Amino acid sequence: MGLQGLCRLMSRFNSYKRTNIILQHLKMSNHTDAAAEVLLERKGCAGVITLNRPRFLNTLTLGMIRQIYAQLKKWEQDPKTFLIIIKGAGEKAFCAGGDIRALSEARNTNQKMLQDLFREEYILNNAIDSCQKPYIALIHGITMGGGVGVSVHGQFRVATEKSVFAMPETAIGLFPDVGGGYFLPRLQGKLGYFLALTGFRLKGRDVYTAGIATHFVDFEKLGMLEEDLLALKSPSKENIADVLETYHAKSKTDQDKPFILEEHMDKINSWFSANTVEQIVDNLQQDGSSFALEQLKVIKKMSPTSLKITLRQLMEGSSKTLPEVLIMEYRLSQACMKGHDFHEGVRADTKTTR
Repeated sequence: MGLQGLCRLMSRFNSYKRTNIILQHLKMSNHTDAAAEVLLERKGCAGVITLNRPRFLNTLTLGMIRQIYAQLKKWEQDPKTFLIIIKGAGEKAFCAGGDIRALSEARNTNQKMLQDLFREEYILNNAIDSCQKPYIALIHGITMGGGVGVSVHGQFRVATEKSVFAMPETAIGLFPDVGGGYFLPRLQGKLGYFLALTGFRLKGRDVYTAGIATHFVDFEKLGMLEEDLLALKSPSKENIADVLETYHAKSKTDQDKPFILEEHMDKINSWFSANTVEQIVDNLQQDGSSFALEQLKVIKKMSPTSLKITLRQLMEGSSKTLPEVLIMEYRLSQACMKGHDFHEGVRADTKTTR
């Protein structure tokens, strides 16, 4: 082989080597994206947050909270970002809450993590509430605990027929935090008190009827809704609201179905107007109806400490601002982390769900 042939061979080899390196980088990049707990992307006129832990029902970690907060603040200042959309990967959950098992395991090993997670999560909740850009949460599937915190404080919340809302914290020795003390007592009548103390689950259109969601859209249209929002050109808040309202108006799913608690609301308002948990229990016992006794059975399974904390939290929160409520809840969270009920509740919950 002559010198020229050798040079050509070396050139082809180097080109092949470069191509291989580029492909390896692309594979690594794709793997990193797939493994990322949260995806933060600019699409069209919007910033899109995707909670990306579908195997774990998109439960929140401290790392996710930090990434979302930092990006939210950047998009808020970006003149090319007109709205922010948050959604969950997969079809089962928007976000089933915080990673409570990791929290409990940190009790003896990383007290600072317990402090940081609650503090930074509540700071994020407040940032969502005060966000200067329209914030749209697509709360399809399970939306509980921390998932409520990153959705309910936003300007728009879109439920589907597969949405499941609950604040089940009294069952694990905690309380409905992430601003629960602010938004729950502001629901119709004593509905928020009922939901907080019993952990009752609302599903589908009931999530909208209760006031948790601002709009209801059929699940099969959710992708089209997102595409239409992303395609808007320099939209105003009114333009965004118009698109959401158009999809909401077109949905006929369960439109004529009564609210699941409608027939019980008068009694709920009466039972849960009491100022003590003991009086609520007495009210349920004295009523004696099957629905009352069913709720009594549920409440008796909850942490007694959590029930008392929760009732007081909602009563206090009903007249406080969201920042004031979040400060109160942070102090409560740290007290609960030092107690016994939360860690025992998590242990029992993970044992029964394995």
